[in-house]
Amino acid sequence: MNLLHIDSSVSGAASVTRSLTASIVAPWLDCPESHRIVYRDLDAAPIAHLQGAALAGDDAAAAAEAERTLQEFLEAEVIMLGAPMYNFGIPSTLKAWIDRIAVAGKTFRYTSEGPQGLAGGKRVIVAVGSGGQHAGAPSDFIEPYLRLVFGFLGIDDIHFVRAEGVALSAQHREQALAAARASIPAPAPLRLAA
Repeated sequence: MNLLHIDSSVSGAASVTRSLTASIVAPWLDCPESHRIVYRDLDAAPIAHLQGAALAGDDAAAAAEAERTLQEFLEAEVIMLGAPMYNFGIPSTLKAWIDRIAVAGKTFRYTSEGPQGLAGGKRVIVAVGSGGQHAGAPSDFIEPYLRLVFGFLGIDDIHFVRAEGVALSAQHREQALAAARASIPAPAPLRLAA
């Protein structure tokens, strides 16, 4: 099984989402099944933000990087994504990655009935970390946005692991991480797309 593990936090070893994605990946490493894991650190090696020259194919290096990023996504059966909340949304580096995987004709297409996702049959597990408490509140622009994006691409097997209120106190952080780790889904067979 091909797994794509993506971290986007700029906080290094102090990162809540990096800690959670490592906890999410760990059970997959212990499975008897063989797993191929591709790791991307969008802080250490950010993808350039989408620009006209890259979109037009005028920049060969950017086009090659975009194609490699898209292929990693297409080949992955499970995507483990670290999505910390920065100013109520995802990091811009994570948005740059999304801009490379949302490609007309590859991961979605428009039909007479409306848009159709072409990347179904994948599982996405998202680790969200936030200093305050935002789940279900108007200030949560992460979960609704990522559900919309992945749903648009045809992916409906999405699980969120949330550690909230980590900036309130050391005790809140510890409790939030423990609760988040307890909610990590166990590795399971994928559902086939209809």
